Amino acid sequence: MTMVEERAPERQGWLRAHSELGVSLLLFVVGVLVVVDTALESGGSSSDPIGPRTIAFVLGGALVLLSVLLAADVLRGGHGEAEAGEDVDLGTPADLRTVGKLAGVLIATAALIPLLGWPVAGTVLFWGAAATLGSKTPARDVLIAAGISLVTWIVFDGLLGVDLPGGPLMGVFG
Repeated sequence: MTMVEERAPERQGWLRAHSELGVSLLLFVVGVLVVVDTALESGGSSSDPIGPRTIAFVLGGALVLLSVLLAADVLRGGHGEAEAGEDVDLGTPADLRTVGKLAGVLIATAALIPLLGWPVAGTVLFWGAAATLGSKTPARDVLIAAGISLVTWIVFDGLLGVDLPGGPLMGVFG
C-alpha cells in the first residue's frame, strides 16, 4: 500500500468528522453575498439615516460572524447530535413518492397563482398538502383550505398592502 492510499481514508475520515464546516462555508458565502449586494445597491435617502440597507448589513454581518464561530467550534471538536432534534428513525429511507407529490402540489400552486389568483391556488396548496400527508376527510379539508387561503389573502392583500393576485375575487375586497 502506498502512502497516498493510506492518506485518502484518513482525509475522508477527517472531512466526515468535520462535515459541519460545509454549513459554516455556506453561511459565510451567503453572508458575504448579502453584504456585497447591499454595498453595491444604490438608493435610499439622505433624510433616513438608518434606512433599509442597515438591516441587510446587520444580517449579512451576523451570518459571517456565525459562520466563523461555527467553524471555530467545529475545529475545536464540537459537533451536532444526529438525533437530538426529533424522534426520527434515520434508518428508514425517505418516502420519495410523498416528496414528489408535495413537489407537484407546489408546482401546481405556482402555476395557478397568476391564472386563478391566490385564494384558489392557496386552496390547492393547503388541500393538496393535507391529502398528500394522509388526511382522511377531503370534504372538510377543502373547506378549511379555502378558509385559510381566503383569510391569508384578505390579511396580506387588504390589510398589509402586499399585492397578491385575487383572480376571480379581484376587486371584491379592495
